[in-house]
Amino acid sequence: MAEAVIEVVLGNLNSLVQKELGLFLGFDQDLERLASVFTTIKATLADAEEQQFSNRSIKDWLQKLKEAAYILDDILDECAYEALRLEYQGVKLCPSNKVKCSGFSTFHPKRTVFRYKIAKKMKRICERLEEIADERTRFHLAEMVPERRSGVIEWRQTSSFISEPHVYGREEDRDKLIDFLVHDASHDENLSVYPIIGLGGLGKTTLSQLILNHERVRKHFEPRVWICVSEDFGLRRMTKAIIEAVSGHACEDLDLDPLQRKLQDLLQNKRYLLVLDDVWDDDPESWERLKSVLACGALGASVLVTTRLTKVAAIMGTVPPLELSNLSDNDCWRLFKHRAFVADEVEQEELVVIGKEIVKKCGGVPLAAKVLGGLLRFKREVREWLKVKESNIWGLTHNIMPALRLSYLNLPIHLKQCFAYCAIFPKDERIEKQYLVELWMTNGFISSDGKLDAEDVGDGIWNELYWRSFFQDIEKDEFGEVESFKMHDLVCDLAQFVAEEVCCITKDDDIHALFERKRIHHFSDYGWELHPAQLHQVKSLRTYLGKNVQLSPDVVKRYSLRLLQFKPRKEFLSAIGDLKHLSCRTVWYA
Repeated sequence: MAEAVIEVVLGNLNSLVQKELGLFLGFDQDLERLASVFTTIKATLADAEEQQFSNRSIKDWLQKLKEAAYILDDILDECAYEALRLEYQGVKLCPSNKVKCSGFSTFHPKRTVFRYKIAKKMKRICERLEEIADERTRFHLAEMVPERRSGVIEWRQTSSFISEPHVYGREEDRDKLIDFLVHDASHDENLSVYPIIGLGGLGKTTLSQLILNHERVRKHFEPRVWICVSEDFGLRRMTKAIIEAVSGHACEDLDLDPLQRKLQDLLQNKRYLLVLDDVWDDDPESWERLKSVLACGALGASVLVTTRLTKVAAIMGTVPPLELSNLSDNDCWRLFKHRAFVADEVEQEELVVIGKEIVKKCGGVPLAAKVLGGLLRFKREVREWLKVKESNIWGLTHNIMPALRLSYLNLPIHLKQCFAYCAIFPKDERIEKQYLVELWMTNGFISSDGKLDAEDVGDGIWNELYWRSFFQDIEKDEFGEVESFKMHDLVCDLAQFVAEEVCCITKDDDIHALFERKRIHHFSDYGWELHPAQLHQVKSLRTYLGKNVQLSPDVVKRYSLRLLQFKPRKEFLSAIGDLKHLSCRTVWYA
């Protein structure tokens, strides 16, 4: 998310430079210094974003960077506001400090005071950002945007061997896919491609392993090939990997053309089944080039694809994808129990009761049930189980994190910020799509790109996040347009992890979060009116959503507010006019 914040601030910086406002206000050299600092920092952000999941110091550094960037954004916004005010008064800004206006001078006392104050603020934030930039050297971050990896990271490697002998709740999905492969696809002259899509940790790989090794599939297909794709969908790499999997031998390092001919020789007139596991590449050209080589098999040759991206499924699939659903509580409990208790063990009734509550935290994700069950396998004290029940699932284990963080790290920069902002909603909230797009717009996360207006850009971003399995459980109107949706609890936790400056209070017990996390910029209150003493700790509030609560008097004193939603109280309406960063469309009444 830091990358997206820096992108926005850099854009605002460049805008001021182009308008020569820095020259007019007397800090043009500071603007140039800041642009240089941000450019230097930006080169290390991709590496820092990835390392923050395992290194708390880097996460704290990113938070400090975002905090400073927000302060600078406030200063730049104040400069833009002043420029508009002067323009309204008829003052023409020019770098020579000469003005053409009706009786106004840039050396008016009020303007001189403003220039002095803003230059002082700019100097301080320049120094602060240079300190933060120097700190990054402690972490030895790579000063380049990493290219797409070649091959597959070891922990992401998968194979055709069944890794989970006990699988629960996927029998119907398994049978449906096998019936298609053995019956429906066997009569198709063209290559059949069946995609399986779903959130990380739902069991796409496990289901594919079950299918590939099922007796009916073993009898029907020869050869059966498993390729762990990951992010590297390079044609040469894929061709070589399939050759090695089919032949069982290492393939010599040939040019692409002889590799493709060799692959076709191996698959020619054979009814093969190819599993492409964990596909991320959504470039249609990449798939079409590989597909043209694969289209040499016999009648019924098929490909099974697993992916988190609906877009990949749409590009590769010849039939509608199988969208893996969350496991039922009962199936999740069976999986958890298998991991948590030893075979033939007499289960303690009290532990069973607590265990079923723990399973609810898993939200139907098999990976979460498996990991938490394994965590408790050799623990039989009630207090140990209660501790797990009452803890945040992400704080208990890092084994779930890799499965979901990949989805975040693979997002383009502008999507990261839009996704992270969703932490402003409580778990299990039904979110109106249009409302979320408007929140993105008013915070400056999205704007018109010259071809599409901001709303259409926001609609495209929402669709992209939905295609990547971040959103689920959609509801449509009578015309088939999406009205609302939900986020899985683990996805909500992911958003909260990467956006600690976004805070949602749903009950009185949550208020301690304000004291622990002082860098809060976006805040939603779902049922608790903040006392001014508590809100005073929030120094740079940009969003305040007061859902079903009266507006706290201290909210209107928040200098940086861009978006305000509250129940109207007459005594506060006049004070709202003092909020410089607030535009007329960002004051909403709950």
